[in-house]
Amino acid sequence: MINILIQAVLLGGYYALIACGLAFMFQVMRVINLAHGSLAVVSAYLVWALSDAFALSPFVALIPIVALMGLAGWLLQRLVLERAVRGGELLPVLSTFGLAIVLDNLLFQQFGADTRSLSPFIGDLSWEAFELPGNIYVGKLPVYILIAAVAIIGGLDLLLKRTALGRQIRATAADPDTAGLVGVNARRAAGIAAALATMTVAVSGVALGLRGTFDAYAGAPQLLFAFEATIIGGARSLWGVLGGAIVLAVAQSLGAQIHPQGFLLGGHLAFLIVLFIRLSRRGKAPLRLAGIALPTRKGSAQ
Repeated sequence: MINILIQAVLLGGYYALIACGLAFMFQVMRVINLAHGSLAVVSAYLVWALSDAFALSPFVALIPIVALMGLAGWLLQRLVLERAVRGGELLPVLSTFGLAIVLDNLLFQQFGADTRSLSPFIGDLSWEAFELPGNIYVGKLPVYILIAAVAIIGGLDLLLKRTALGRQIRATAADPDTAGLVGVNARRAAGIAAALATMTVAVSGVALGLRGTFDAYAGAPQLLFAFEATIIGGARSLWGVLGGAIVLAVAQSLGAQIHPQGFLLGGHLAFLIVLFIRLSRRGKAPLRLAGIALPTRKGSAQ
């Protein structure tokens, strides 16, 4: 059981890595990016193409791809999301959903249905492991992915809480119009936030390719895992997303122990239970405006 829990925590590190960009974009811009998983697969293919063409390590090939994906995120915000948000809450969802379909089909047209993997480019690292007491073996690669997830989440959290740019991003998220009145360039802040989110997507795409295989339509499952981890952990907290990702992975691992096909079912069940609890609490909580509890039918809030 200890080995199962350790492996689940490491799997949760990957889920946290792919979910942090989704949660960050929602936290800052209140946009659910349904192209998130597809962008991760695009990053994996780009790193694979560079590694294959120039015999590069995926970790080296990742550097220009991170920069490229940052530019893509900035353009996504300026050309699509900024305009879509003006049309209401549903239009950004539909826009990113359409973008995901376009990206998936372009990848299929370019690379076909064959699966790819980045593990051949990293040699023994794909299977090397640390030996723990009790004859427990922990893969080095999953450990490094977990460390990367903690580092990225910690970096984003520090950026938001400790820097002037972070304060501008938070002000833009709270009220872009008011932020503009106090001298904050809301368009710039939103563009940087989108770029940061898609840069994390590039890292998660490489993690996907290193852990196993991927194909043109692998984005949808990754989006589902990221979404479930975000909801379980709470979209307003990046560290909560890490906890939610670990809970999701533990539920999947326990489900797999109960039944061979229970891996995904266990995760979905945990997601539905948490979602039901959150909706129930939200229904009982008093309405709030500017942090002040408003009176309900049963009585006035104190």
